[in-house]
Amino acid sequence: MPKLKTKSAVKKRFGVTGTGKLKRNFAYKRHCLFCKTQKMKRQARGTTLLAASDVQIVKQFLPYL
Repeated sequence: MPKLKTKSAVKKRFGVTGTGKLKRNFAYKRHCLFCKTQKMKRQARGTTLLAASDVQIVKQFLPYL
């Protein structure tokens, strides 16, 4: 059997927790931050877990999780 390739874009954007769940970063934190509210910027810190509906899609691109 040939090896399966991992999508480079996906491996840069998603990580795996210790229990095997997928984590992601928050969007809209790169530029034009002066016009975004403090609440939005504060809540978009760190990482969060990926939604259950998106997990199967992302796992297709990460064959060796």
